[in-house]
Amino acid sequence: MTVLLTPPTSDLRLLVSLAAWTWADTRPDGHEAAHILITRAPALTGSGTAETAEAGVQRLSASQGGLAGAREVVPELERCLQIFGDQVLLHVPGVSRRLRLPTRRPWIELVARNAEADLLLGLDPLPQTADAARIDAYLDAMLASDRLIFGRARLR
Repeated sequence: MTVLLTPPTSDLRLLVSLAAWTWADTRPDGHEAAHILITRAPALTGSGTAETAEAGVQRLSASQGGLAGAREVVPELERCLQIFGDQVLLHVPGVSRRLRLPTRRPWIELVARNAEADLLLGLDPLPQTADAARIDAYLDAMLASDRLIFGRARLR
């Protein structure tokens, strides 16, 4: 038997190199909001350069129609979130597979109720093992250095 191994496409490599977190928070207007943070995982950035990691995240942003900086109007993205039971998937245009997001039941219910989630893309890598304190520090640093981009992901 002959097995032909084909290398994964660059889009598939991008998906498997991503790290994602989800959480609920209260907006300044008092309404609850679901959040998604996506970055590149440091160990999976190909050649290991920060430029490669940022280029991959920028490509993800572009595929979603372009996201905005913290001081810009947050764009409404295509309907790119899907709920299947206890899973939430993010559709990335041009990629055949969906990115499975880490979730908990209350977060899924919030996404279903609001029909959207705030999508944050961090331009610097962060390991998937990061805890809440490290994520908070990462978000503060990325906001201060204008290395966080935003969009509003809507439910399909």
